[in-house]
Amino acid sequence: MTRATTVRAVLAAAVLLVSVLITLTMSPRLGLDLQGGTRMVLQAKDSATAKADRESTDRTLEVLRRRIDSLGVSEPTLTRSGEDRIIVELPDVQDPRKAAEVIGRTVQLSFHAVRGPGPEQEKGKAAGLTLPDEEGRLLALGQARLTGAGVKDAGASFDAQQGAGWTVALDFHKGAGRDWTRLTGEAACHPAQDERRRVAIVLDDRVISSPQVAPSVGCNVGLPSGSTQITGSFGADEARDLALLIKGGALPLPVEIVEQRTVGPTLGAAAIDASARAALIGAAATALFITFVYRLFGALAATALAAYGVISYAALVALGVTLTLPGLAGFVLAIGMAVDANVLVFERAREEYAERSGRSLRSAMTAGFRNAWSAVADSNVTTLIAAGLLFFLGSGPVKGFGVTLAIGVLASMFSALVIARALTEIASRSRFVGDYRGVNGIARPGRVRTWLARRDPQLFRSPRRWLLISTVLITVAGLGIVVRGVDLGVEFTGGRLVEYSTSRPVDVETARTVLAGAGFGDAEVTTAGAGDLSVRTGDLDDHEEHALRAALAEAGGDTTKVRDELIGPSLGDELRRNALIALAVAVLVQLAYLAVRFRWTFALASVAALVHDVILLVGAFAWLGRTVDGIFLAALLTVIGYSVNDSVVVFDRVRELWAKARRESVTTIADRAVLQTVPRTVNTGMGALFILAALAVLGGDSLEDFALALLIGICVGTYSSVLTAVPVALTLEKRAKTPPPARKRASGRTSGAGAKRRDPLDNGARV
Repeated sequence: MTRATTVRAVLAAAVLLVSVLITLTMSPRLGLDLQGGTRMVLQAKDSATAKADRESTDRTLEVLRRRIDSLGVSEPTLTRSGEDRIIVELPDVQDPRKAAEVIGRTVQLSFHAVRGPGPEQEKGKAAGLTLPDEEGRLLALGQARLTGAGVKDAGASFDAQQGAGWTVALDFHKGAGRDWTRLTGEAACHPAQDERRRVAIVLDDRVISSPQVAPSVGCNVGLPSGSTQITGSFGADEARDLALLIKGGALPLPVEIVEQRTVGPTLGAAAIDASARAALIGAAATALFITFVYRLFGALAATALAAYGVISYAALVALGVTLTLPGLAGFVLAIGMAVDANVLVFERAREEYAERSGRSLRSAMTAGFRNAWSAVADSNVTTLIAAGLLFFLGSGPVKGFGVTLAIGVLASMFSALVIARALTEIASRSRFVGDYRGVNGIARPGRVRTWLARRDPQLFRSPRRWLLISTVLITVAGLGIVVRGVDLGVEFTGGRLVEYSTSRPVDVETARTVLAGAGFGDAEVTTAGAGDLSVRTGDLDDHEEHALRAALAEAGGDTTKVRDELIGPSLGDELRRNALIALAVAVLVQLAYLAVRFRWTFALASVAALVHDVILLVGAFAWLGRTVDGIFLAALLTVIGYSVNDSVVVFDRVRELWAKARRESVTTIADRAVLQTVPRTVNTGMGALFILAALAVLGGDSLEDFALALLIGICVGTYSSVLTAVPVALTLEKRAKTPPPARKRASGRTSGAGAKRRDPLDNGARV
């Protein structure tokens, strides 16, 4: 082996060994959509005393953390998102009503002196604060003398001896304790039964207790903080919740739940099993396909593909990436896309072997890796751009998909350029492998390439013909968007989407009738697969959702909530706006990158094909009546990366061939370039289609739309990269005055059009 091959083999072995150790010793971090639980997004609001900025939001987060710890939720996660949002993840919490009540309340607890009976109606500001007491009688209250922030501890207990029922004992901080003693001392200066001898304890503008100061307390003496008890007509649960809220402290800012998602553990487990089956079957089909096409070298690429799976999984685990359902689908999808670099190399090696008679298999493979490098680099960079946009402009699970896709791209490059290269270089040194063409899979041109060479179709004799077909397709897709409309998901419109599983089958019409009778006439009811029901409504709080579920239970028996998504209208507007921004940024970034790497005509043509793919994919979902949501956005941005990936491969070959034959027409060059890259396009597309077909069939309802979007997108992207991008580029080149690309100069080569490159293994000596 050469020194370079040895280095690659050692590096591959070391990385694989570390990856296997990580895989065996560490467990992945699963998102709530895989392990079950509730995810909430809280929006902090400005208050009269504080602005919702980074600092006050962080203080609010810490108060929420103390409250959630008191709830006993195992391993909760709280993070700040942006300046004024807090993301709360509660594993294993399937009924978020109690959690939402506890963590979402502002809890403005305050203590007031009672001035006397309140007027029936307030007359101006001079009347002060007037609130009803526990019995409904109005009390005129003074200004707040201390707040809940001064409470050091609170606990609920049942007072059986005094007959007071459930009480909440309070203990104040030192300074607040002095204020409390002063307040009760002033109240004690009034005679017994006088309203002014009472102290009002107000929680969220409601008097929860207004006790008389005991007769034993002297004027201006007051009560010590440690002996204070709140009494009221509340039960055990109310007393415990009140103590929990007071102990947790008052929120510095009021918060509003703008998003809430709940996923049952059975749905997450089913998604993991379905994705695992899809990954195994899809990867096996892909491995068999490339082994059939490229024989021994295809089998070596399949081995590298297995290594890629281990490396990328270990990277996800080691980096602590939260693996969500879209992220799991991205991991499976990246397996199919990982063969792209190997296919590019093998096809270039086939060309080198066929063009230069007498060339050794080893030198053909070396030339294949060298010539495919620019296309591999550019195509992977475009996919990384799409993954970056998913991470920075997406939200929730879409971010996880972006991270998973980026790790998959980097791992696939290492797999192809280090592991697969080391294996193929070792194999190519074997005389047996080199002598038997039917074994190595490189010495024969391949059936697709042979068929194309025999037919020699002149695809671009009339480029406008293809542009006309693309225009017709865009028109049909546009009609679907206008006529059928785009069914935006709850993420983009706001509202609530809940999926239920019933013990007895319930058809859609029966469910609609039952819900209408319960007061939910505006609810949209559809089937969600496996007999489940999906209910979509507008604004629906947790108590109303509980009533809706109870109504369904009357017809369906035992009703279990499988999935629950609540998106506030403000967040829906923001997500819809961010989705449009993400698409616009994707187009501009891809345009800028391609303009730098290629000619401006090639860049505009690639972006035109990209826009063509976006319109066709959205139009297809409109005609099919499928929901366009955040997962669809992840698929759409992935299709953008895939489409540009294909265009890059084609235009990279056009640039290379045109630089060698600058006097030939660009139409002839384009025909030749497309025919040379079609085998790669077909073989790479087949690898991805095997995976996506497995996801669509085996992935379950949760991944069906995602896989369908990618299936349509890859087919459309494959078409547009050849039959839309190239005709647009040819049309633009007729008007452009830019000279043909210059041929790259390299040591050991001449720059003439007919110059021959020397075999890198040839030292130039002759006898």
